[in-house]
Amino acid sequence: EKPDLVILGKQAIDDDANQTTQLLAGMLDWPQGTMASVVNATDGSLTITREIDGGLEDISVSLPAIISADLRLNEPRYATLPNIMKAKKKKIEKMTPESLGIDITPRLKILNVVDLLSELLAT
Repeated sequence: EKPDLVILGKQAIDDDANQTTQLLAGMLDWPQGTMASVVNATDGSLTITREIDGGLEDISVSLPAIISADLRLNEPRYATLPNIMKAKKKKIEKMTPESLGIDITPRLKILNVVDLLSELLAT
């Protein structure tokens, strides 16, 4: 696949760090638009509106690009009880990254780990 656009969420289940978008954009060397509340596509580029402390900011990025979605980007669909019951009966096919042709070799290198508490207590 050669996608022109990757859309990610901005939150994980444990924090609001918004890291995945920046990491993926850095690894692919693609432009990024974070916390997008409005996205408009034009000839080979995107205009992204994002919320900042002072109001709204419009940025433009060329494709291919990576964006992270703000909660205002989409109106969520809520599951109905009949659809929840149908989903419970569906078989989930188990796959491995290898069966999909995905290389999961680590690409990040940890250069240094510092115990900040020990350093602060030592001073």
